[in-house]
Amino acid sequence: MPDVRNWQLGRTMAYPYAEHHPEHQFAFVFNINRCLACQTCSMACKSTWTFSEGQEYMWWNNVETKPYGGYPRHWDVKVLDLLDQAHRQAGVEPAWQAGTDDREAPYGSYEGMTIFEAAAAEKPPARRAIGYLPTEEEWRAPNIFEDVAVQGRPAAGSLGLESGGAQLPEHIAWFFYLQRLCNHCTYPACLAACPRKAIYKRPEDGIVLIDQARCRGYRKCVEACPYKKSMYRPTTRVSEKCVACYPRIEGKDPLSDGVPMETRCMSSCPGKIRLQGLAPVAADGSWADDPQNPITFLVRDEQVALPLYPQLGTEPNGFYIPPRWAPRDFLRQMFGPGVDRALERYRAPSRELLAVLQLFRASQQIIFRFEIEEGPRVFETEIDGKPWAMYNDTVIGFDQQGREAVRLTVEEPIHQRPAPRPNSI
Repeated sequence: MPDVRNWQLGRTMAYPYAEHHPEHQFAFVFNINRCLACQTCSMACKSTWTFSEGQEYMWWNNVETKPYGGYPRHWDVKVLDLLDQAHRQAGVEPAWQAGTDDREAPYGSYEGMTIFEAAAAEKPPARRAIGYLPTEEEWRAPNIFEDVAVQGRPAAGSLGLESGGAQLPEHIAWFFYLQRLCNHCTYPACLAACPRKAIYKRPEDGIVLIDQARCRGYRKCVEACPYKKSMYRPTTRVSEKCVACYPRIEGKDPLSDGVPMETRCMSSCPGKIRLQGLAPVAADGSWADDPQNPITFLVRDEQVALPLYPQLGTEPNGFYIPPRWAPRDFLRQMFGPGVDRALERYRAPSRELLAVLQLFRASQQIIFRFEIEEGPRVFETEIDGKPWAMYNDTVIGFDQQGREAVRLTVEEPIHQRPAPRPNSI
């Protein structure tokens, strides 16, 4: 197999096809700390794309409760177990080498095998990526074990409650919500596994789509995708998946005014946890240096948003600001070794980061560039023994055509109703 560069692993890796990169990459950042688990995003996607016969159990977007939940059930536990078995059989010890300041290896170097390399190590090699086909039972609920917490080590007779209360950085009893859709990976396992070459990445935005005229429903994509975001529809006997609401990305939605819009799941989020964009890609496949693009700024410059299971090797383009209260070992397994740095920067955000965080769910139009107008200092404190100050800066987001799309201050303004009708709606 050809060698391709995977910046999330900090090294080259084996992949069935040679590198070929889009002009821009569809990408998104989720702030787990803000999620309400209201499932508004799931229902927005469901009512738009998967409401028809044969799609009853399809959830292209879902929100699952970690650590026990998953859709399909226990998808990540099973994939990680398969990868562990492959490492044991090959006599390889998976580990991350310490990180550096290298922009193209921000989390260090992963010395274990990816799902593609593990498949190549099988004797004889018979598939492009290790994986499994979930049972029908495993597809039946998008958020089983909702709000079920790990109890840790509570005191005897405490009913799982801590008499001293909970405090950061780690809670004794904890769970968190994980928001998921297709990651539109740089190196998709679904694309690698398809014997019909029915799956492709669009050259303009890196969105991964299935050509249903070519698909024959072999379900190799379902088996190979480690995130289980390719799904089989029995009524049509072909596979389907998240299409990233590409008419909105193309600016063809009647509300778009001709510029790219966020997807339905992104734009419907009441908790303002989502920010979606198009990251510029350089000729060599790396993300171009564009610190005024909010997605590039959060992922590559501040490194506060991390990929989901980067060790799998698909280079996913969905990124997460990890939850502050969950055990670090669990988070490192899920998001890689960048967790500690990401949480440190989120806990005491830089002046610029605090302003950019206001852009989450601020506009349906995709923000391609931001500017910050400095404001007065409004608060001072100490965080981890270091001085920290908050400034009421104004962040301005611009659309693809350079027009102002949104303008927000760090401090939320207070609006007072007129005296004659203070409680009216």
